[in-house]
Parts: sequence; C-alpha cells; structure tokens
Amino acid sequence: MQIQLTASDRHKLNAYVAGPEDAQSGIVVVQEIFGVNSHMRNVADQFAAQGYRVICPALFDRAETGVELGYTPEDVKRGLELRGKIAEGETLLDIEAAASAFAPAVKLGIVGYCWGGTIAWLAACRSRRFSASSCWYGGGIAQSREETPQIPVQMHFGLEDGSIPPQDIALIQAAQPGVDIHTYPGAGHGFGCEQRGSFHPQSAALAQKRTLAFFQEHLKR
Repeated sequence: MQIQLTASDRHKLNAYVAGPEDAQSGIVVVQEIFGVNSHMRNVADQFAAQGYRVICPALFDRAETGVELGYTPEDVKRGLELRGKIAEGETLLDIEAAASAFAPAVKLGIVGYCWGGTIAWLAACRSRRFSASSCWYGGGIAQSREETPQIPVQMHFGLEDGSIPPQDIALIQAAQPGVDIHTYPGAGHGFGCEQRGSFHPQSAALAQKRTLAFFQEHLKR
C-alpha cells in the first residue's frame, strides 16, 4: 500500500507501507540508491511477515517522484545523480516523517541498505524516535564514525565489498566498540539483494537472522 507523508519542511513524499496496522512495534526501511523498487518492497514485506508495521519512504521524491531503478551501471549512475541532489539533512527530515506516521506508543527500529545503511546510522545518532538500528553495508558510515549513537546499533559488512574496504570497517570498529559489527567472508556490496549479481544467499540469510533477533530483543520485549 502507498501512503503520503509530510516532512516538517512541508515536503510531501510517498511511502510503501506493509504489515498490521495495530502492531506494537514498527520498522522504517531505508532504500538503496535505486528507489523504492521491487526489492525494497520485498524487504518491507519480509519484516511485515514477522508482525511489524513497516514504512519505506521514497527518499528520491525530493529530486524526482516514482523512481524505481534496476542494477545496471546506468542505474547506478542515475541513482548516484539523484542522491547528489538531496541534502543529508533533508533525507533525515523524511526519515522523521516516516517515524511520525506511527503512533507515539509504537516502538520503532530502522534498517537501511547501501545509502540507507548510512542513513540508518545517522538516524541512530541524531534521532530520538528509534529504539534500534540495523545498518547494512552503509558506505558513508566510516566518514561519520565519530558520531555518538543514542540507541543500540548493529552493522553488516561484506569483506569483499570494493566500496567499503576492510580498513574502513576497522576504523568503525575502533571508533564504535559498543556497536555490534558483523562481517561476511565472500560477500560484496549489496550482498543482501536477490536482484544483484553480488547477492550472497548465505550471508544475506545470516544477516537477516541477526537483524530479526536484534529487533526482537530491542523492539518486542
């Protein structure tokens, strides 16, 4: 189901919603640089199947509405161009808008992938609405590693990720000893996406299992 959100600066954006309306815990799913495409909707549906109310905001709506990209080199280029048109602060306003769509009593988690992994980390540090954050291969986390998370954070990185070298993971680990960081041998960037050539089923399944256990601990107890 699609809904429309309104950010605090009055920007209106679309969002994909799944899961029971009366759920006591919810998750904001944050997109890759490919828009809220069929993969992101599938991710949202998987969390909804676990009993969560899920909202996946269309962060590219600030630049162009209705963006759904694939995973070709041309799509990557287009996604990077769109991301470059949107200020980080604006993206966080849209995340807050998604969080505000839940009832105040609902305990919220946030999970993000690629660009969304970085946004999930920044939300953990700068937002007061979430109770747990799971960050999958966020390429910008190393640059913002000195920020202070306000909530429990879990991270997932592939050891064969050409855009996030092991040195960056080591820097994050050194700066954030309290963060639960998992690495996956043989996995590259985007290893959790079944539509990409880098999909690594074993690592994706393990990372999802860990993410669900993490949210179970912090959102449902």
